[in-house]
Amino acid sequence: MKTINKLVLALFFFGTLLVKADDEIPPAPGGGGTGGVGPGGVASPIDMYVYLLSIVAVAFIVYYTKKFKSQKA
Repeated sequence: MKTINKLVLALFFFGTLLVKADDEIPPAPGGGGTGGVGPGGVASPIDMYVYLLSIVAVAFIVYYTKKFKSQKA
């Protein structure tokens, strides 16, 4: 099996794992207490940088691809 096929298969496998990586929020327990209004989940600090991190990842891929092709030629 060629390297590109292995890479595509691995990316597909990990992509399918990430589709349902986040569990649904459990319902509030019953009782007489007053709970929060929303799900109350605190955002992760990395959530602010998702777009920046994806741009940096694409830049690294392009850089190392060009570097590898220039060494190969």
